This record gives sequence, C-alpha cells and structure tokens, in this order.
Amino acid sequence: MKTFIPTFSTSLFLLILLVVGCKQENKTETSTDTVTTTKTKEQPPKNPLSEDFKEYWYAGEAEITSYQLEQARYGELRDGKAVLIYVTEPFLPAEQVKANNNNPENVSVLKLNATKKFLTGIYPYSIMSSTFYPVYDNQHALKTSLSVQEWCGHVYSQLNNREKFDFTSHSYFEGEADRAFSMEKTILENEIWTKIRIKPDNLPLGDISMIPSLEFLRLSHQEIKAYDANAKLSSKDGISTYTISFPELERNLMINFTTDFPYSIESWTEEFKSGFGSDAKTLTTSATKIKSLKTAYWQQNDNKNSILRDSLGL
Repeated sequence: MKTFIPTFSTSLFLLILLVVGCKQENKTETSTDTVTTTKTKEQPPKNPLSEDFKEYWYAGEAEITSYQLEQARYGELRDGKAVLIYVTEPFLPAEQVKANNNNPENVSVLKLNATKKFLTGIYPYSIMSSTFYPVYDNQHALKTSLSVQEWCGHVYSQLNNREKFDFTSHSYFEGEADRAFSMEKTILENEIWTKIRIKPDNLPLGDISMIPSLEFLRLSHQEIKAYDANAKLSSKDGISTYTISFPELERNLMINFTTDFPYSIESWTEEFKSGFGSDAKTLTTSATKIKSLKTAYWQQNDNKNSILRDSLGL
C-alpha cells in the first residue's frame, strides 16, 4: 500500500478550508447572539421620583407591617394575622426575576409580599402573594403570583406582563389542575397596593375594567378575567380610602392609608359572599394595623432576631 505524503500545495489547501470553516462557525454564533439581544422589550419613559420617595425606599431596608386579621372563609370569620412587606429591588423584565447584578436593563420595582395565616377549624391556611411594580408608575405590574397552602393541598398561580398578560396556574382541584392562557392587559387589583405607596393621585377612578386579586379569584373559584368595577377615592382626618366595587362579584374592597407620604396602609375591609350555595352569606374580612418596622430583615436570620417578631405582634 502506498503511503500518502501531503505536498505543500495540499497542506495549504487544507489549512485554508480549516480557517474558512472556523470563520463560518463564529459568524453563526454571532448571529444567534444578535437575535437573543433583540428580544429585550423597550421600557416606557420614567416618571420622576420625589426626594421623599428616594430617601424612604432606597435606604437599604424593607417596611414590614403586621395586621390583626379577621378572614371570611366557609361562611365564618377566622382570626389570624396578615403582614405586608414592601421593599425596592432591581428586576429583570425579560427573565421576570430579581436581578443579582447591575444591568442597564434592570427595572427598579417596589415589591410587595403579602401574607395571611389563619385557621379553619383543625387545619391552617397560609397565603402569600407577590407583586413587582415599577417605581416609576409607568406601566402595569411586571409580575404577580400567588400560593395557597392548606391540608387539602396547595395551589400556585402567576401572571407575567409580556406582550399580553400570560397566566399560569396549578391546582389539586379537578378542572383547575394545570392552566395556561393569555389575556389583554388591564388594571390589576394586585398592583393597586403598590400604586398607593408610590402616588395615590394616579389611582384609577370611575367605571373601569379590573382583574380582581389572584387570592380572591382562587379562593372563590371565579373565572380568571377582567370584571367591570367602579373605583373612588376619598379623604378624611388624614386618612384616605380607596374603594373598589365589583357588581358582578358582589364584592367591595376598601383600603385605608395615610393621606400624606409614605401613604402607609392602616387597614382594609373586603365584603363578599362566603360559604356554599344557598348557605353563602355576605361577610366582611378586615385587617387592622398592629405595628410597622423598617429593617433589613434578610440580615436578621439568627435565633436572637426572633424577638423582632414580638415587636410586630406576630
């Protein structure tokens, strides 16, 4: 058998093929990167922030407020506790998660984590909702989610602000197990609680279309959609009240907050029918402020820090 010995011209030809091949491969990778970058959505113009807002909300602390809760569930009122945790943080609008690093695409959001804990007879309920709302008050919430845990099972739902509102949910109930669909964008009840803290003068008023809170829709097994509502704002003796009425749902929500900055949530009431079928009756869920604390709670995870819960009445 003859042994192949490459000539100089053959070697040169193979080298050219190799170089050209590498260049084409790199070109393909660059093209893919370009497509990925163009997916980022342009953000709307920013409204200016007041000095009071920046001093209060960018001090490296969260605001934690505890409430005495009376929750209507299964036709009875249940004693419990609610907590509202507000904090600013950077948010990645494309990935829809908290940003770990500085990035020009980050959106500064006022995040609200709202929790409720109460008993229904022998078994407990634990509810938490999270809403990520741009501090510039220039668009809808970028994301809101809900989780409910009790001894029958647990459920989770999430709404993402993309080209439309993308909704997903998972549940142990038949007919509600796994769902995913899109909705046209409109006002979210979940974002109202953060809009109040930024600029209550911008709250929607009059006859409006609004998607009720994920918590109410979940617990009442109502259709996930926008409902006709009426909203009004009134003030008396340093307290402002924002009222939302949903005629079709026979539900009224009243949020009471300080008229002056930082527009602290002092209490709220929620009237709706609770119970099953013809036995359902209109009851009023209510929450009254116990204590408010500004602190970097994420740094206070030692056993010795648990005394802070006593100061919040929890």
